[in-house]
Amino acid sequence: MADLSQDEWTKQLESDNNSVILDVRTQDEVNEGIIPNAINIDIYKGQGFIYELEELDKTKNYYVYCRSGARSGQACGIMNQLGFKNAYNLVGGFMAWQGEVAQQ
Repeated sequence: MADLSQDEWTKQLESDNNSVILDVRTQDEVNEGIIPNAINIDIYKGQGFIYELEELDKTKNYYVYCRSGARSGQACGIMNQLGFKNAYNLVGGFMAWQGEVAQQ
């Protein structure tokens, strides 16, 4: 797992052809906007979160974010334990995001 600033996260994501953006916020938070092309799996689903992660391709590089960066950091740790090699946490999360935002 690596904590990346928004600048690092965005630059790395732009040059990564094997990337997936993962939003681990709640549905209410997602309703406020989402980073384009992100998939949402709510970390608060507990075991359901683990089940949904297990269905993802572990060979991809995951760019993970939440509201502030705390839950996404936890999610990256869980992903590493499950065998995901590359999970990158967006420091500051969606609150600090300066890039494009899409509506669900």
